[in-house]
Amino acid sequence: MTTQQIPVVVLAGFLGAGKTTLLNHLLRSARGTRIGVMVNDFGDIGIDAMSVAGQVGSTVSLGNGCLCCAVDASELDEYLEVLTRPESRLDVIVIEASGLAEPQELVRMVLASENERIVYGGLVQVVDAAEFSATRQRHPETDRHLPIADLVVVNKSDRVTGDELRAVHETVGGLAGKAVVVDATHGRIDPELLFDRVVPEGEIAGQMSIEDILYGDGGEDGDGGGGSRGAHAHPHATYETVSLTAATPLHPRRLMAFLDARPDGLYRIKGFVDFGAADPDNRYTVHAVGRFLRFYPERWPEGEERLSQLVLIGSGVDAAGLRKELAECEQQGPQDAPDEPSMWGVLRYVQRTEEEEPA
Repeated sequence: MTTQQIPVVVLAGFLGAGKTTLLNHLLRSARGTRIGVMVNDFGDIGIDAMSVAGQVGSTVSLGNGCLCCAVDASELDEYLEVLTRPESRLDVIVIEASGLAEPQELVRMVLASENERIVYGGLVQVVDAAEFSATRQRHPETDRHLPIADLVVVNKSDRVTGDELRAVHETVGGLAGKAVVVDATHGRIDPELLFDRVVPEGEIAGQMSIEDILYGDGGEDGDGGGGSRGAHAHPHATYETVSLTAATPLHPRRLMAFLDARPDGLYRIKGFVDFGAADPDNRYTVHAVGRFLRFYPERWPEGEERLSQLVLIGSGVDAAGLRKELAECEQQGPQDAPDEPSMWGVLRYVQRTEEEEPA
């Protein structure tokens, strides 16, 4: 099924920015979510069950349903094949790039992969707020990496003054364009920004888990230097979730105009769209992360009410404005029925299988 594709998130940033700390936070917060980790590096992930330093080609179980592979970039597709096998039952795959890697190459390889079980989940670029200026001087390629990021995490934000943090944001925002920029302490961001968390059976969505209690305050950054243990970051406060349910079909041309001009700060879009008479047989799953957009048509489930249901996740977005713009995408009666060419914009973002390719 198209809805079962596994998002592949590329996690990048220079040495010491806090990539490993952020990754460990995601693993500790996994709860019922099964995460596959691909480490394109030779450093240790700070989990006792995993010591992958130098073990290129190894696969290690973390004991909580998560798996880790240490790989060279040339082996990326091979290990994507391993991690996406149905028996692994993974929900998301995170590729931690080497601190000296070219993230665009990893992104290109994910996008070029012929593995139909994956979908691109975005490039997350981690920067060290305290060392940002020095990092740009030592590694001028930072200015080349940020513009291709979908999400920029300004880590160690507790180690700088308010004015210094604002200066970092101003520079990052100027370089990263439409990328969402969020602050973090000890790499703690809400996993919901990157992927849909699975709630284990019997657990109430939103309740605190033992991992939340044990690791909620974080600790010292794993990349060196003492963290501020007194800092209580609330990652939920850094982004907003906007939900829309519409019983009226959406007009494909107006929806594409909205998606093509989606505002800065809008990071993820997910859900189902009903285009009504434009394609009465199918509903369209929409998946957008950063600049990446993909539609997946599938037959309407028999007997299911035909609704468009969308969730938009972003930082600093105008929730009321987004709802108004999406409401304007609804079809306004018979006189507003879409013609056949109006679906062409949508179909540009439908991934065809080899069997569907025109002869």
